[in-house]
Amino acid sequence: MEDPKKRMEELYALIEYHSNRYYNMDDPEISDYDYDLLTRELKALEKEYPLFARDDSLATKKVGGTARREFRKVQHDVPVISLQDVFSKEEVMSFAEGILSRYPDTVFTVEKKIDGLTLVLRYRNGKLEDAITRGDGSIGESVYENALVIDAVPKTLPIDLPYLEVRGECYMDSAHFEAANRKQEELGGKTYQNRRNFAAGTLRQLDPGVVKERGLDIFIFNLEIAEGKTFSSHYETLKWLGEIGFHVLEEPILAKSAEEVWKAIEHIGDIRYKLDYGLDGAVVKVDSLALRRELGMTSKVPRWAVAYKYPPEEKETIVEDIVVQVGRTGRLTPLAILDPIRLAETTVSRATLHNGDYIKEKGIRIGDKVIVRKAGDIIPEVLEVSKHLGTEAFEMPKYCPVCGSPVELEQGGPHMRCTGTSCPAKDSRSMAYFISKDAMNMEGFGPSAIEALISEGYIKSIADIYELKDKREKLIEEGIVGKEKSVDNILSAIEKSKDNDIDRLITGLGIRNVGKQSAKVLAGRYESMDALMDADEDELKTLPDFGDVVASEIVSFFRDENNRECIRRLGAAGVNMRSKAASKKRDSRFEGKTFVLTGTLPTMTRDEASAIIESFGGKASSSVSKKTDYVLAGEAAGSKLTKAQELGITIIDEDTFRKMCE
Repeated sequence: MEDPKKRMEELYALIEYHSNRYYNMDDPEISDYDYDLLTRELKALEKEYPLFARDDSLATKKVGGTARREFRKVQHDVPVISLQDVFSKEEVMSFAEGILSRYPDTVFTVEKKIDGLTLVLRYRNGKLEDAITRGDGSIGESVYENALVIDAVPKTLPIDLPYLEVRGECYMDSAHFEAANRKQEELGGKTYQNRRNFAAGTLRQLDPGVVKERGLDIFIFNLEIAEGKTFSSHYETLKWLGEIGFHVLEEPILAKSAEEVWKAIEHIGDIRYKLDYGLDGAVVKVDSLALRRELGMTSKVPRWAVAYKYPPEEKETIVEDIVVQVGRTGRLTPLAILDPIRLAETTVSRATLHNGDYIKEKGIRIGDKVIVRKAGDIIPEVLEVSKHLGTEAFEMPKYCPVCGSPVELEQGGPHMRCTGTSCPAKDSRSMAYFISKDAMNMEGFGPSAIEALISEGYIKSIADIYELKDKREKLIEEGIVGKEKSVDNILSAIEKSKDNDIDRLITGLGIRNVGKQSAKVLAGRYESMDALMDADEDELKTLPDFGDVVASEIVSFFRDENNRECIRRLGAAGVNMRSKAASKKRDSRFEGKTFVLTGTLPTMTRDEASAIIESFGGKASSSVSKKTDYVLAGEAAGSKLTKAQELGITIIDEDTFRKMCE
């Protein structure tokens, strides 16, 4: 590897991003399998290059979740630890044979790994006392009120133990998942692509009524604490938990050899898509509790268990046609129309081909037999051609298939884009993005409703959305976005969005190369949309991580009179045009200064310290470099502190930091 440090920084950023989407946003973009491959690569690099390792590494130091502010934080009695992931038969055999070589009489349990959200249940004298999510493994969040409305969670137990704690996986079965998605579609809201996301999002609802309606279930898979009762094996604990009223999986498969362990994993893999709940692997555990204690743990995972992760399911089918879709930014994406197949719980009839270069590289033609899988267990993609049956090579169109405008190659990439300024496809998708959660966040107002309103002539631009309130009666009468309740929900969401800070508006405008993070930077720098619209390229290029391309795209966007007129109409409709972030900025004493935070501060969290730094115009970075100005170090500061000392960077404590902020 030419630059291991650079690759490690890339992996830290990727893992942090995907971990946040999984644990905190309940909206992962990649599969568990692909995420685990990233962490394995990082672990290997951290071992080989310890000097470059971070002390807050999600790969080796801590679990990826955080406790949300809306729920009460609770310290776990027993840390909620992860298991070592393995991906091949060789790794499974090595684990089992390694233990059997020392303890020949070992019995293993092989269990299904439910794809859901971890939940710890606490009982005091047989009565449910609390229900706690995983959080960061040490501190979770109490969702007690939500647990009370989950039928599979016993509220009382037929036992007289002073204290009992169990751990389970909260999930949603197929029937409830499909019913909930149907309701989302009726309301014009976002539909969920897999059950794990829906289960996690539901369990974190602030309204227990929503939780009850969606019908969550739970499988208990581990006994954590049972004061006053002893057991000799894991198998025994599961049997007892089932007898006292917990919903447990069917009895785990017992295995006495490495080969038996692998056969059990294969069996679970064969039936995983026939179940009415999702699986993301199989768990192999030592059954004897005494042997578990003897084997102990590493710094992060137990030595007595591993989790085998199944690779994404792949199937063969035929490419019946190739069509080209136009996205909200005008990008052309080729899609394979497939002979329908059942893949990872759903029927798949379309799959992405990414771009023209991908089609040429793989040699994909209409009529070919291809291998298809779901990227991230969500988006179907064509992996490769298994048998060439087609004759004619596919060529990307020279003109937009929607509006007929010429297409051009995007700068620095393999993608083509439509050059038309009023392409209907771009308008539809742009408006759908404008109302989405990432932008103006109009809850209950979805892409299908946008398409219906466009086709019926109600809206032609995003500014028209804010005039829909004047057409309420007609919308209810015609029913194109639902009945009275649906219409009122949409209008209410539109009205509420007017008070958003301008970073959401900037995001929703769909300026090329300007995403959520860039929009926040702009909102922190400019006090109003007027000030931003008048900014020049040189000024924009001084902002953190803004280069020539981004600055040019922003100036070009606001130079377009149609875009300026649209923004004027939004302002006239009452949409907020002033930056709340910029107005909160105290002064610019930290302008151009970069801070790195490490260790535990005495009285404030890293997030709180970072917010103070940014409020004074500074930047909080996650890694130490020659460009770092200050390292704010707390207790148990690790490799970042060492590196800062080597580079001669100024190191400060919390007291010094507070004086700098006075």
